[in-house]
Amino acid sequence: MSGADDYKGYREPALSVLKRFQVRVWSDVTVASSRGKFTGIILPRSETADPDHVVLKLRSGYNVGLRHNTITAMREDSYKEFHYRVPEKQFPFDPGKPRVKLFGTGGTIASRLDYRTGAVIPAFSPGELYGSVPELADICNLDTEKLYSVFSENMGPEQWIGTAQAIGAEIAKGVNGIVIGHGTDVMHHTAAALSFMVQHSPVPIVMVGSQRSSDRPSSDAALNLIHATTTAAASDIAEVMVCMFGPTSDQYGLLHRGTRVRKMHSSYRSTFRTLSDIPLAMVDRKKITPLKTEYQRRRSDRKVDIDAVFDDRVALLYYYPNMKPDVIDALVDNGYRGIVIAGTGLGHVNKPTYPAFRRACDQGVTVCMTVQTLWGFAQMYVYETGRELMGLGIFPLDNMLPEVAYIKLGWALAHSQDPAEVRRIMTTPIAGEITEREPHNGYLILQGGIPEVEEFIRSFKK
Repeated sequence: MSGADDYKGYREPALSVLKRFQVRVWSDVTVASSRGKFTGIILPRSETADPDHVVLKLRSGYNVGLRHNTITAMREDSYKEFHYRVPEKQFPFDPGKPRVKLFGTGGTIASRLDYRTGAVIPAFSPGELYGSVPELADICNLDTEKLYSVFSENMGPEQWIGTAQAIGAEIAKGVNGIVIGHGTDVMHHTAAALSFMVQHSPVPIVMVGSQRSSDRPSSDAALNLIHATTTAAASDIAEVMVCMFGPTSDQYGLLHRGTRVRKMHSSYRSTFRTLSDIPLAMVDRKKITPLKTEYQRRRSDRKVDIDAVFDDRVALLYYYPNMKPDVIDALVDNGYRGIVIAGTGLGHVNKPTYPAFRRACDQGVTVCMTVQTLWGFAQMYVYETGRELMGLGIFPLDNMLPEVAYIKLGWALAHSQDPAEVRRIMTTPIAGEITEREPHNGYLILQGGIPEVEEFIRSFKK
């Protein structure tokens, strides 16, 4: 006989289906529906989920939702109530291994599921992480600290500054490397912010996240964490880096410089790419293979420059055809002190916006030009439009990425309100945000269907 607690989170009309066939949540069931036959475990529904679907955890590990009016039969094969928890074990200490500090900001590198709310709850203590990813104990002595618990899109100046200050404190304590767990959506913004706020670090600072949560068979969480921890513990590269999947498979991870990386796909595990350059290194479970020779090396001293400031009166403006000047006027009237433009081509906008940009520059607003193509340089001296814009007071930022320029401009304005000094800071490379040239292999798009690209893909797809 079923009680009310047997239908955790289900409401009408899906609730009636469970009652009619006398099956309970956590039952192993066989379901016949108009979509076919399914076998799996009935999962609880979150309190905020829709009431129309019965959710199964399939044998493959993936979840499927079956709409109530498509289910024609359901049989309970067995029943065992589950409690989703990350196993916690004492993280072993080995005096011969390096010390790594893992800061959490809200990403879910390892996690457990709370089906009452539908939330993925981070596993964060050293014991939880060891229970989830025991390989970590072979790499280092791990300590963890939760700095923030926010969604990636809610990271901002307050969190960037706090994270930079926490990094400085750990370096002073003698840590050998730092890992920062972070949501992937704006990880490249935070990586850029830390690149300017934490300069001349003696140890690696590695940002890591996961595109797919830990409950999915295709999750990249554990391997990304292993790669990032390996880098923090053993790499000679003492810079701010992003460590995520290299190819879509689990062959290796890539280490991207914090000012040259960008998220380029909404769901691929290999979403992060280095733009207008090549990654710093490859990393797998056994070794780290540098791809570049120019990078800051690990040092034994504890000296680091923490310059954690940010003026949030900055905007990133993506130019689009027929943009109206009132967009620029609104920013100036609301007290913004800096504008980064992602312009077309080599760095262009339309003529109707010229008076608004001139007014902005005349009032001391710093206006910089980047390119929305992402790859390549802003070269405003080539065409008349670019030269006219420079005459208004707008200046190019070479091949600095738009998001990186936004971050750097906020950081620069926190140091000076003098337009000439801000321009000097913006055009002076600090952390690889501007490169002298784009390498021959710094731009590569594998466009499917082209014969030579298809042959290249076949050579790697075994």
